[in-house]
Amino acid sequence: MSMEESIERINYKDEPTDMKFSVHNMDKSADPMKDFYRFANGAWLDANPIPPDKSQWGGFTMLRDANLFKLGRIVEDCAFSKREKRPIEKMVGDFYISVMDQKTIEERKFKPIEPVMKEIESMREKSDLVKLVSKLHSQGAFAFFNAGSMPDEKNSAIYSFYIYQGGLSLPNRDYYLEDNFSQLRDDYLKHIEKMFSMYGVEEEKAKQYAKIVLKIETEIAKESRPQADLRDTEKNYNRVPKEELKSRFKNLLVEKYLENEHVSNYDYVVVGQPEVIDAVDRIIETHDLEDVKVYLRWNVLHNAAPLLHKKVEEEDFDMFRRKVMGQAEPEKRWKKAISLIDDSIGEALGQLYVEKEFGEESRKRMETMVNDIRAVFKEKLKNLPWMTEKTKEKALEKFSKFRPKIGFPTKWIDYSSIKLDKDDLLGNVMRSREFEFRRHTSRVSEKVDKELWYMTPPTVNAYFSPTENEIVFPAGILQPPFFDPDMDDAVNYGGIGGVISHEITHGFDDQGRTFDAEGNIKDWWTKEDADNFKKRADKVVELYNSLEPIPGLHVNGRLTLGENIADLGGVSIAFEALQRRLEKEPSLRKNIDGFTPEQRFFLSWSQIWRANTREQEIRRRVSIDPHAPANFRGSVPPGNHEKFDEAFSQFSELKNTQREKIFIW
Repeated sequence: MSMEESIERINYKDEPTDMKFSVHNMDKSADPMKDFYRFANGAWLDANPIPPDKSQWGGFTMLRDANLFKLGRIVEDCAFSKREKRPIEKMVGDFYISVMDQKTIEERKFKPIEPVMKEIESMREKSDLVKLVSKLHSQGAFAFFNAGSMPDEKNSAIYSFYIYQGGLSLPNRDYYLEDNFSQLRDDYLKHIEKMFSMYGVEEEKAKQYAKIVLKIETEIAKESRPQADLRDTEKNYNRVPKEELKSRFKNLLVEKYLENEHVSNYDYVVVGQPEVIDAVDRIIETHDLEDVKVYLRWNVLHNAAPLLHKKVEEEDFDMFRRKVMGQAEPEKRWKKAISLIDDSIGEALGQLYVEKEFGEESRKRMETMVNDIRAVFKEKLKNLPWMTEKTKEKALEKFSKFRPKIGFPTKWIDYSSIKLDKDDLLGNVMRSREFEFRRHTSRVSEKVDKELWYMTPPTVNAYFSPTENEIVFPAGILQPPFFDPDMDDAVNYGGIGGVISHEITHGFDDQGRTFDAEGNIKDWWTKEDADNFKKRADKVVELYNSLEPIPGLHVNGRLTLGENIADLGGVSIAFEALQRRLEKEPSLRKNIDGFTPEQRFFLSWSQIWRANTREQEIRRRVSIDPHAPANFRGSVPPGNHEKFDEAFSQFSELKNTQREKIFIW
């Protein structure tokens, strides 16, 4: 039996099918004024416990799972078909086999990381550190700090090199400093010790190594900015001129680092949190060379662990999935394989996905909906009662240059230079990461290519780019429960229409509003209008701060402000777009399943956020995620809408309620 024949094939009987909007998802015994999320989703929540291989199960995760099955058919064809294959098909197929060939992975044990471990061991001076840090970063192990290129936020026509705080293995600084994560810190210390022991370090030394790693990471965490502070665009943009790098970073040797990464054509580096990077430079100085080498070894082990043999992979899963996220079991191996391919050579896989799964009809319907919603938002800008004409003029100028992208890029990334081997999983991942990192470093100071995307086509998500002033909707999200060509307009405007409006609103949320029409950080607001915006935004912060997904655990209203503004604005704009569609076509105004278009709109919005979530995952997301928990996303924006009470009063015992509504856009 050949190696390919020995690989277990995907069981397509497990493919999720029931993702559409449905009134059968509802719990009509709940009072929509008291608990709209339960009213809209209660029956579904009761009937859909979280699968053991998930930390959350809901609209997003179900569609992601369904997409994995679609991608599974593609990758299995690329891997096992005997027909002649195109180069991208061979790449995808070989990558898939390298993940699924667990026999070879077991035989190689720690051999794939030995070369870099030996390089770390051979370090004799701290001045050698920069070479190793450069190498680890190019392979995706961001020791001490994060780095890469992106459109310059104050000169959006070109790419600049950015350095950001990083160097932590746990999700963020809170996990090292907050009392409620103390047990996880104890678990993490034991995990580091166990990983070093598996690698062959004797017991007492492994314990010592674990303490060193935790000490260094805790010192970095103490200096790191809180998650909410990372939302301040002006504060997190700091140019350090090229001539200052050498004198300022005497231990990190940033100038030499950039030279190693082949970045030469630059006048400055953007340092997101300069005081943090300064502190990291001092941390390196205060620790002896052997401690620094232990920290680097840990970064190699931690980065490679999910790609190594079974015992190491299971130990990594136990710490970072089971303990941190509450996930009981790993996903099927084939799902992991597809996720790795999407992360590594995603546009090759995406190109094949688009050929098979994305039709022109979906693009046309999306374009119609985007145009409807753009017209509504433009009208709202023109008539906004709290904004003066001077700021409106600038807002409308910005909006006039706004661009939507739908489905897939017009220009694909060429991965043909990456060497892929069927029997070298870790090497394939590392070479793919290096390709991507070099793609970023090589473009510094070059003109921004606005045809490139930041998400792959199969991704179940969407985004707004402030520097490019555009919204992007990958093909992956243009399916139920978000977009359904078989459903009425009310459901689609409440689903993907709300998502479109959400992304448009990001251009004018607390972060997006700081960028001008060209995508540069620039204050184009009058003081009066900025103050008015802040008063309304502070009310949003106050509202979400009061919410508790778990008793005693509050949402961080400042961290989630941008997403909450986008949710509130998204529902408002999409609802108005639906009203205009119904006015144009009165025949569409009819009850379906006993519900009006307005009711189905609000129900649809709530149903796209239906989800059951494990407690550990809720705690993790509250700490790091700029989005509010799913139940609040599905209930607060509808309840805040001025037409919500009127739409659902017939189902509620609460009449003539006087709930305060918050309106920004």
